Amino acid sequence: MATNKPNAHLEDNDDDELMIDDSKIEAPTSQITFPELPASAQLSHAKAETRRIPIPPHRFTPLRKDWINIFSPLTEMCGLQVRMNTVRRCVEMRTSKHTKEIGALQRGADFVKAYSLGFEVNDALALLRLDDIYLDSFEIKDVKTLHGDHLARAIGRIAGHEGKTKFTIENTSRTRIVLADTIAKDAVVALILGSPPGKVYANLRTVGARMKQRAL
Repeated sequence: MATNKPNAHLEDNDDDELMIDDSKIEAPTSQITFPELPASAQLSHAKAETRRIPIPPHRFTPLRKDWINIFSPLTEMCGLQVRMNTVRRCVEMRTSKHTKEIGALQRGADFVKAYSLGFEVNDALALLRLDDIYLDSFEIKDVKTLHGDHLARAIGRIAGHEGKTKFTIENTSRTRIVLADTIAKDAVVALILGSPPGKVYANLRTVGARMKQRAL
């Protein structure tokens, strides 16, 4: 025999009220902020990065003489580990636990690259000290195809009489310019192609006199 439970409907409503909560929960208004992670902390957990900068043969002897002036700022200012590889004729560097900036390795590579292109150590140091300095190089043949005497005259126009044009460009634009020539290569190529040695010697004497005049 079935019996009616008058409170069954009320008990169901009570369960619904307990299971469903229509009250709105206010989200926290204050945003949680975390301090920026310093570059040294990022580098401490990262794998050491390496860089190898090749040195041209004609710059390797000057590199030996100026090595202490090149090695010191790379280790003290950038916190890099540096060594000269005499077998591969290059400068090798890598980050260490003392490296404080993420871009220190690139700055060091640009510094050594500038020296390998012919810049003085003091001029190349600007790449380590200043943020708005960068290195750029190109060949005259990239601008206009020139050969022989035409190329030599173009270099002479850039340098100017006693280097005045070059110095004016440097002082006005606050830059440093290095004019790298291919005198030895041109002389060897001329001899291979059959030019008389006397003519090659005469050209070398002429070029040597021009370079001596520029150095004055």
